[in-house]
Amino acid sequence: MRLQYLLAFAVFSPLVVSAQDDAELPSAGQSAGRELPQKFAQAFESRIATGYEITPVQLDLRGRNRLLVGLGSYLVNAAGACNDCHTQPPFLEGGDPFQGQTEIINAAQFLAGGRPFGPIIAPNITPDENGLPAGLTFEQFESMMQTGRDPDDPGRLLQIMPWNIYSKMTTLDLRAMYEYLAAIPPLPDNVPPVAP
Repeated sequence: MRLQYLLAFAVFSPLVVSAQDDAELPSAGQSAGRELPQKFAQAFESRIATGYEITPVQLDLRGRNRLLVGLGSYLVNAAGACNDCHTQPPFLEGGDPFQGQTEIINAAQFLAGGRPFGPIIAPNITPDENGLPAGLTFEQFESMMQTGRDPDDPGRLLQIMPWNIYSKMTTLDLRAMYEYLAAIPPLPDNVPPVAP
């Protein structure tokens, strides 16, 4: 099956696209009988392939939309830089690109949280025992990314998380990020050591 048709299925699947996205994308009826424009398909194909190339961990793809997971990896690992805050330390010794070294991501603690930002500790965003990234349903994840409201305390705005940037993403992008996070290995919280 050609990628253009797989993308059309992913984009137009009612499980993926919300009513909000309908204004952004051509309807299934409008695209019927036509291929997606070549540049559009190539851009998605490139992002999906890159997403699979740059993921630092083994993915559980059983029952998952592989196109969304690949796009989600691209958004989480290339565009979103989630590793920088949600992995402690983000890079292994000798693999810190900010020290001029070839990047080696700390896959053993990938997105398990624990990085301190003053009194704030970045949370674990790997899947919980129910397979939910950070223990959040997609609706909770989407709301947090769009509003910056802490899911555990909706009266509090997240102060370190760049939710104001992510709030500009489409529902499709947020869904792809969520699907990727659901596909990564679950890890226990990476609790930072207590100072003596």
